[in-house]
Amino acid sequence: MAVRPDDAGLHAHAATDARLAAFIAGHRRLLLLTGAGCSTDSGIPDYRDADGQWKRTPPVDYRAFMADAAVRRRYWARSLVGWPHIGRARPNATHHALAALEAAGRVELLLTQNVDGLHQRAGSRQVIDLHGRLDAVRCMDCGAYSPREALQQRMLDANPAWAALQAVQAPDGDADLERDFSRFVVPGCTACGGLLKPDVVFFGENVPRERVASVHAHLERADAVLVVGSSLMVYSGFRFVDAAARAGLPVAAVNLGRTRADALLSLKIEQPCAQALGFLLDGAWAAAKTQ
Repeated sequence: MAVRPDDAGLHAHAATDARLAAFIAGHRRLLLLTGAGCSTDSGIPDYRDADGQWKRTPPVDYRAFMADAAVRRRYWARSLVGWPHIGRARPNATHHALAALEAAGRVELLLTQNVDGLHQRAGSRQVIDLHGRLDAVRCMDCGAYSPREALQQRMLDANPAWAALQAVQAPDGDADLERDFSRFVVPGCTACGGLLKPDVVFFGENVPRERVASVHAHLERADAVLVVGSSLMVYSGFRFVDAAARAGLPVAAVNLGRTRADALLSLKIEQPCAQALGFLLDGAWAAAKTQ
C-alpha cells in the first residue's frame, strides 16, 4: 500500500526521535551545550540564520562599550526598553526537557551560551552560564554586583520619558531602537559611582579563565556531547565541541541549519529543539532511564 505524504512525515519524525533517543540512552554523562535556539519559543529571538550568518547587526562590542560613553548610552537605553520582555520570559518545552534529562541522572553539565537564566528557571541545576547572566549588573570599577531589575528602576527614574517606548525585541536583552540617545542618563554604581556593565561576556570580550577551566574539567568526566540550538559560530562555545571530538567523544547536535561543527558530528537532527526533545518529557521514558 502506498504511503501518504503525511504518513511519510510521521515515519521520518519517528526515525529521528529513535536516533536521538538512542544517542541519549547510550551515554550516561552528557555534556549539554545550548544556544539561542533553545529560547526562541520563549519569545527571545536568535542571532543567526540557517546558514550561520548574522540576522542583524552584531551585538555591542566590549571595547567600544568600555571606551565610549555614547555607546553605553545607546546600549542602556535600548536595554531599558528590551529588559521587561526578558524579565517576563518563561522556560519553554526545550528547557523543561533538558531539566528532565538532568533529573533522570543523565547530565554531567549543562553549558549554556544563553544569558537569560531560563534553564535554571526550568529546574536545571548543573549549569554553567558560559557568557554570564543578564539579570545581574557588575561595576567595572569596584566589582560590586547588583540586580538588573534594580537598575531598571533607577534608569526609569532618571529617564521617565522612555518608559512608554516600544520596539522589536533583540537577542541580547535590548531592543531594535534607533533615536537620539545623547540625553539618556546612565546611572553609576551605587557603591562608588563607577561604570556599570551587565554581567555578560560581550562580543570581543574573553570568557573568564576559571569558567573555561571548569567546563574542561566537566568535559573530562563526560562520555558524550549534545549540542542543542546552537550554530557554534562563536569560538567560545565551539572550542568545547572541538576538544570533545579530539578526545574521541561522540557529538550530536539538534539545530536548524548549518553549524560550525558539522564535520565533527556523529548525529545531527535538523528539527526545532522542542520537537526533537519532546520525548524527554514522557514520564514513562524518564522512569525507565532512572531504573
